[in-house]
Amino acid sequence: MPANGQQHSSSSSFMDKLRSFDNHTAVADEFRVRTKNGAMISLFTIVSILYLTYQEYQFNVTTVEVLDRVHVNATTPAGLPVEFEIDFPYLPCALISVDAIDPTGQLQSLHLDRTHHVYKSRTKDGKVLQGMNQGMKQELGGTADEEGLMSRLNVLMEEAEVYKDCGSCYGAEDPDEDVCCNTCDDVKRAYKHKGWNLDTKNVRQCQDEAKVEDEADEGCIIKGDIALSTGGGNFHFAPSHNLEFFGDDTRDVFQLAHNLFEEYDVSHTINKLHFGEEDQFFPSQVHQLNGADRHVEDGYGMYQYYIQLIPTRYIYLNGTSQQTFQYSVTEHLRHVSPGMGRGVPGVFFFYEVSALHVEFEEARKGWIRFFTSVCAVVGGVFSVAGVLDRMLWNYGRRKQRGSGGALG
Repeated sequence: MPANGQQHSSSSSFMDKLRSFDNHTAVADEFRVRTKNGAMISLFTIVSILYLTYQEYQFNVTTVEVLDRVHVNATTPAGLPVEFEIDFPYLPCALISVDAIDPTGQLQSLHLDRTHHVYKSRTKDGKVLQGMNQGMKQELGGTADEEGLMSRLNVLMEEAEVYKDCGSCYGAEDPDEDVCCNTCDDVKRAYKHKGWNLDTKNVRQCQDEAKVEDEADEGCIIKGDIALSTGGGNFHFAPSHNLEFFGDDTRDVFQLAHNLFEEYDVSHTINKLHFGEEDQFFPSQVHQLNGADRHVEDGYGMYQYYIQLIPTRYIYLNGTSQQTFQYSVTEHLRHVSPGMGRGVPGVFFFYEVSALHVEFEEARKGWIRFFTSVCAVVGGVFSVAGVLDRMLWNYGRRKQRGSGGALG
């Protein structure tokens, strides 16, 4: 018995010491005073906790934030895909040439694969001329009729047959590139790259080529996909009679002088211009020049765009990523004096790939952050409610003493 009593005494002493750490002392119900103000504060506390907890759940669990990082990458992407669609309302298709130049002044190939992907569409009064363009045969903004559908089908069949045959470049093929010359422009570009003269009369692809006089008062929409070097350079759209008379030495000096001093209206609308594969664009990516409309009054104007390309990688929550390009652009209109050898009128896009790479990564704050925030919300709301309840209680007691009434 004495041993049991000693053991019971030590156990009671331990429990007493443990109770001394209790900072949440309970109050018996008979000592609690329940008031209407306290009930209203309790309801407000519950509603506030539920609302703030829901907001924390939205912020920490369901909301996706995008983190961004910038770093220097010694390597650059292997190629630069470019997709464009540019409307020249006052330039005939027969006058417009499309070329790309690298920083050393050498012509770049525009081919993504064996065939070209650049198409011209003749327009007049803002509409594509039915059956006269190399691209879509459907009227802009209209519904395709039976004739339009059949015309488009015939063109697609012709393009498929040409692709199958792979048009000849008539000896100007590059041995390092397996490409096809399926259009007259392709043959001219190949000969221009070689520095050779070309007699277009013997070129099958040029037999049905329209002349400038056939396209009077017409415009042109040029669209396509091209592949450029990531080492920088420019691609441009320049009007010139040299394209129309390429390989023709029958012009006299007066015709040459007239062509040299002729003015061109290079006003244009950029319906589409982006860099990188379209299926690799990340959400809300912006292409600054899409929809840009530029009116150029200078007949000898060279409209220049200076584009800084930034390789960008976007990483999703599931770990998948997309590689694309963002860009910034500045613009400048330059007057080109004819015969000075300082350039030609046209629209030029000078581009440079930045060494800085940007990464965007989707992330959520997570459940730990959510539970931590909920604890802060519950504790904060209870503390504020306790202070408010105490203030109202003290105010009620002072009012009760002054009036001699009961505390409600």
